[in-house]
Amino acid sequence: MSGRNSAVTPARAFLGFGGNIGKPAHAMSEALRRIDAAPENEILAVSRLYRTPPWGKLDQPDFLNAACLLSTRLGPAELLEFCLRVERSLKRVRNERWGPRVIDIDLLLYGDEHVAREGLEVPHPRMLERAFVLRPLAEIAPGLHIAGAPVEKHLAALDQAGIEPASSDGGWWRSALKATAH
Repeated sequence: MSGRNSAVTPARAFLGFGGNIGKPAHAMSEALRRIDAAPENEILAVSRLYRTPPWGKLDQPDFLNAACLLSTRLGPAELLEFCLRVERSLKRVRNERWGPRVIDIDLLLYGDEHVAREGLEVPHPRMLERAFVLRPLAEIAPGLHIAGAPVEKHLAALDQAGIEPASSDGGWWRSALKATAH
């Protein structure tokens, strides 16, 4: 565990979100609300939602994906554990790798840190293989350098077929929460 706490300078972290069963937009909205409500975190930017074909396991419904940038006083291990608790509270069940899920939250980047330990690898080890991760990242952090190149360069090297915007902007998550509050 990192020694990061509320007395230190916040770090910038990027999270990836996905889901394809139940009401994934609602689950992601609720996850973002919970992340932003924690006193250690502040969401700085959220991408629009993207409808994306499944990856890894193809015989399942399309996914909704998004990314966010946040400022956090949690260390990488604490942030990951926080996100896993949010997933569990939203009824995430881990039955099969790359299978259907109501919510998935990945820690993609944590400042410039590189972490490699059991259960946590930052930068996310498969991020550069996944257009559904890079497209939302490129939207909220144009020019972001990952592995020595801008995110747009990595994205251009990937097949983006079937990845379509499912919302007009990054405000979808606040709108979805307001709609379910009535």
